[in-house]
Amino acid sequence: MRFGVNILNFGPGASPDCLGRWARFSEETGYHFVMISDHVTITADVQATYPAPFYDPFTALAWIAARTNQIELGTSVAILPYRHPLHTARLVANLDQLSGGRFIFGIGAGWAKQEFEALDLPFHRRGALTDEYLDVIKTCLANDIASHMGRFVSFAEVHTGPRSVRSPRPPIWVGGASEGALRRAVRYGDGWHPIRIRVDWLRDKGLPRLRSIAEEEGKPVPALCPRITLRLTDSRLPEDQRVAGQGTLDQVRGDLQDLASLGAEYVLLDTYDGEPEATRHPEKDWAMLRILA
Repeated sequence: MRFGVNILNFGPGASPDCLGRWARFSEETGYHFVMISDHVTITADVQATYPAPFYDPFTALAWIAARTNQIELGTSVAILPYRHPLHTARLVANLDQLSGGRFIFGIGAGWAKQEFEALDLPFHRRGALTDEYLDVIKTCLANDIASHMGRFVSFAEVHTGPRSVRSPRPPIWVGGASEGALRRAVRYGDGWHPIRIRVDWLRDKGLPRLRSIAEEEGKPVPALCPRITLRLTDSRLPEDQRVAGQGTLDQVRGDLQDLASLGAEYVLLDTYDGEPEATRHPEKDWAMLRILA
């Protein structure tokens, strides 16, 4: 099982220097990968929790790639409807090349309705857009010349180079826990990337449904690659009042052991507690991550 750090690329403390410090800390402390989140337009619904300044994930990860050596880099998650899939496919291939084959492409359908409206995108069609865009992106990443005729996107004989380092493409992690997201993970993903989960829900509902869908679709079950909220406490939290990653060190260690027993291959640790001002002082987050490491 590989462990990663969710870098905070937003809020009053975000800056190029801070992004670099987060990445260097993660690599030097022994973590295996880092990921950052995605928003394009910081509308009121986004600003309330993930305020500006907000650094674009693809640009920021290229910056981070140049300042690290071995750690994997990814998006948790890139919102596919926000960008034309031909553009996204090129960003993915370029970033995988620039990082020497270290990129993980985490994707999602999005949740911020006002952001969709600002971008003149149909919020109620975000699932269908995401599915078709994934089809386009996978086609582009696997072929030197690509064509597609679909409901939302059509093009012919587009040259896609340069190709990504990993063949035929970087791994795709699909976020979300809805029925549509689970089916999307099976149809298009190499990994399933749920966030803020409870271990008992994952064991009793999430993974059984994922396996059932995979059997229906005649496809392999995608790897389990969750993102959990890391919050260490001095005293034990009641089991019915916490999600995976919250509680004493022993409770969190138990969560990680449970995730390993469920077959998790990657676990992303997210230290953000919903307080934007805390982004000015990442040392507290680093202390937790150092203890866990």
